[in-house]
Amino acid sequence: MDPADRQERARHVNAAWTAPLVYGAVRGLVRILLWPYFRTRTVGRQHIPADGPVILAPVHRSNLDSLMLSPLMRRRLRALAKESLFKVRPLAWVIASLGGFPVHRETADRESMRIARELLNDGNVLLVFPEGKRHEGQAIGELFDGTAWLAAKTQSPVVPVGIAGTGEAMPTGVRLPRPTRVRIVIGPPIEPPDPKGARSALRTWTEGLAGALQAVQDEAAVRARA
Repeated sequence: MDPADRQERARHVNAAWTAPLVYGAVRGLVRILLWPYFRTRTVGRQHIPADGPVILAPVHRSNLDSLMLSPLMRRRLRALAKESLFKVRPLAWVIASLGGFPVHRETADRESMRIARELLNDGNVLLVFPEGKRHEGQAIGELFDGTAWLAAKTQSPVVPVGIAGTGEAMPTGVRLPRPTRVRIVIGPPIEPPDPKGARSALRTWTEGLAGALQAVQDEAAVRARA
């Protein structure tokens, strides 16, 4: 199946009546099983808008991150996930039911960006990892400009999220998570860039997002150690 077919299949599964049921079941399991297992605490959930388009922009330290964020709100999260996860059909069905769409990480994937814009224009919450891929440690990695571009084109506020503990609980290569404390800190929404602004303005905005991400990540780390 080529990338275009994977995109179309993900859209079909995502729109099916079964998708909200699957998402609700998984979110409930995370809330009653994973959150207690990691002694999860959250700060700032009131910063997530109750309606309208929102880009939820967390740090990325573990494959656990997406799951751990799902109980933060009743709204269903949509996300862009790496295309390789969609090559196995049963796994692709689950990820698409959870709101995921395949994306090429290292290339300019116009089709994925188009779908992301459609999701935001329809008023959804879109999960976007600004760092692009998993990083180790507390320092925020270099941010891609895709978040700024999406925010500008759709005029969606961006909510920075720090997550401490998931990297230690399930680092790369570990299959079973360790019972490490997890702390999630949600910062205030950041207004989107001017849609008519120059590229330099997008870079400046991205630098501001990096600073906001570092602040919530530092707070999450402090709370995890307390």
